[in-house]
Amino acid sequence: MSTAVQQLEQEIQQQLGTVLFGMEKMIHGLCIALIAQGHVLLEGPPGLGKTLLAKSLAKMLRGEFKRIQCTADMMPSDLTGIHIYDDKNAEFKLLPGPLFSDVVLVDEINRTGPKTQSALLQAMEEGDITLDRKSYTLPENFFLMASQNPFDFEGVYPLPESQLDRFLLRLQLGYPVVDTEMEVLRHYDKPGGGHVGSEKSFTPLSEGLLEKAKIQVNAVHVSDGLYRYVAEIAKASRSEPRLSLGLSTRGALALMLCARIEAASLGRDYVVPDDVKTIAPEITAHRFVLTPEATLEDTDCVQIYQDIVSRINVPRD
Repeated sequence: MSTAVQQLEQEIQQQLGTVLFGMEKMIHGLCIALIAQGHVLLEGPPGLGKTLLAKSLAKMLRGEFKRIQCTADMMPSDLTGIHIYDDKNAEFKLLPGPLFSDVVLVDEINRTGPKTQSALLQAMEEGDITLDRKSYTLPENFFLMASQNPFDFEGVYPLPESQLDRFLLRLQLGYPVVDTEMEVLRHYDKPGGGHVGSEKSFTPLSEGLLEKAKIQVNAVHVSDGLYRYVAEIAKASRSEPRLSLGLSTRGALALMLCARIEAASLGRDYVVPDDVKTIAPEITAHRFVLTPEATLEDTDCVQIYQDIVSRINVPRD
């Protein structure tokens, strides 16, 4: 019999699999983020179906979807909204921006400047937005996905470390294999292309299923040995000579939480070291900041994580 976490992923995989092909691993990452109430950074070239993915997911969640297309001249108010004066009632009223939605896709986030990127910090961490000294609460299951172009693209700004640390996961999209791309061509080589898929009706998730999945994850057992294992990974990353910034405490918490969800997705009520190892690259790589020397050598952050974890004793309890 499937658990709540397994049923949740099964429903999402089955429905999104009808419009997106070869993205099972990425959809698994999205399921983890939904249960953890975290946000996702998608990295990869344009044209791989990120907008279609976000629109489809919003329909399954019964939520409102908004897309923010980032540009270099964008201002923070373009995301958060502004206050306008209402002559009739003689008061200022909020004209909400696109962040006041259930599912938000921030497209090409690193094409806009640091000032506008920073407007997302409070929304991602606290689920609130403060405008003119007044706070507004975002939807309960506010979920943000941001796409990021590779850094060798022209006209991109690096994301601040504090911004990167607020993304629970970084999922990397690559070009599909030939068979998968043939499947995409068969479905979308008609007028309208991928927009045809966005008009498809999706069955909403089973009532209360997401809440049941969260309850199940909370009941997953974690031994003290595994807590120490994750803490040792974080400590080792902070003294790694190729890194100027290692894993933060927020990052260690994210790693532990996602390991819980990974265990639950496999039908277990306890976490094992392999759960940590499976999800860790998506948690750690975007949080690591390379030293200038390592950047010049084009060092891979995932490989640095692998080197770090190879030096740490695996708990046996």
